[in-house]
Amino acid sequence: MGLPNINIEFIAKGATAIVRSGRGVVACIMADATEGGAAFATYTSVADVDFTKYTEQNYTYLQMIFAGAPSKVHVVRVAAKTPDYTAALKVLKDIKFNYLTIPSIDEEGVTVVTAWIKEQRDQYKKTFKAILPNIKADHEGIINFTTGGIVSSFSQQTLTAAQYCPRIAGVLAGLTLDRSATYYKLTDISAADTPDDPDARIDAGELIVVYDGDSYKLGRAVNSLTTFTGDKRADLAKIKIVEGMDLYRDDIRQTFEDRYVGNYINDYDNKQLFVAAVGSYIKQLEGNVLDRSYDNTAVVDVEAQRTYLESSGTDTTNMADIDIAKANTGSRVFVRSNIKFVDAMEDMDMVVDM
Repeated sequence: MGLPNINIEFIAKGATAIVRSGRGVVACIMADATEGGAAFATYTSVADVDFTKYTEQNYTYLQMIFAGAPSKVHVVRVAAKTPDYTAALKVLKDIKFNYLTIPSIDEEGVTVVTAWIKEQRDQYKKTFKAILPNIKADHEGIINFTTGGIVSSFSQQTLTAAQYCPRIAGVLAGLTLDRSATYYKLTDISAADTPDDPDARIDAGELIVVYDGDSYKLGRAVNSLTTFTGDKRADLAKIKIVEGMDLYRDDIRQTFEDRYVGNYINDYDNKQLFVAAVGSYIKQLEGNVLDRSYDNTAVVDVEAQRTYLESSGTDTTNMADIDIAKANTGSRVFVRSNIKFVDAMEDMDMVVDM
């Protein structure tokens, strides 16, 4: 009887969105030549890791990731002396994950990974993100972590920014969307090279560690995006906003591919049922992910269908919008969503009258 089951699927996804957002997946590329170690492995807890198959330092990195409570960690192993990051990224391109970290990465590797993340997000519409050290990537998919000199209870050595990125990846993967990572307390840190100009660093797209006189914590949770356009507004510089956007995109795409593609005739009625199902999902996200005061909607994209019809040789000059909406678009489904993501409380202005 049509699409009710998809409507139920979307409602269920919306209802569990917050819980699922706190069960993110970390991918970690490790330079490790320990004998017997698998080229690729997936772990759901640090207890699953055979520490004899990793160097002591790499096992520590896995402990740091799992301290943030991600749902799983994918590990791709590369040669310790001459790590081939390009080959490792080929392994990861078809694996689902949220945050990538590479604790032993060098400057050349940072360049390679930055280009790959940009390509995967911009060209292939995948929702991968990477936490990388000291890179002005100017992109929402790259989180530029820049604090070094970190003394952490996880390690006997002082950690560089690159070496602390696994901890950040675990934190971000484990946080739910009903809060942001801003001022997240890093209780493992007892000392760090905190910057004297935190505001300028944040404005430059750096994720930093700050000290409030009592504890070390993350500064404002921003990614490396600093150039804003009509397509990329300033709110996309926030890690929480991008995570919500990625969840929204993944849920709708996966449900469409899993439950809709090939199962329903592409006519006007089924298109309307599909956008109604998306609308049900949207309503479930209002509050912690989407702004409940905004008119969040999903509709059949009439303008996109008009463009498609024109490109197919149909003269739409005298066609009304409803005729465009009902027109045959082959296998293509055009949907437009108008939504507004909601941020967490981070700033306060207070006037005290006396």
